[in-house]
Amino acid sequence: MDRFPDCQKCRDGLLLPLSDYGRDGAAIHYKAWVCHNPECGFSIRIDNGEISLDHHVRETGSRRG
Repeated sequence: MDRFPDCQKCRDGLLLPLSDYGRDGAAIHYKAWVCHNPECGFSIRIDNGEISLDHHVRETGSRRG
């Protein structure tokens, strides 16, 4: 990927991919995409097969094994 996609909500930011870990510890790549413009706050994510928009995404500490 040469460039991250533009945010279709604010048209000013870029959508950045976020990854997570599943219940069994397996990596889930691109679980959510969030706009990097703090004034926008747009996000799209998938949980248990359901897609949600503008879900609150919070920052947590890094997870190390």
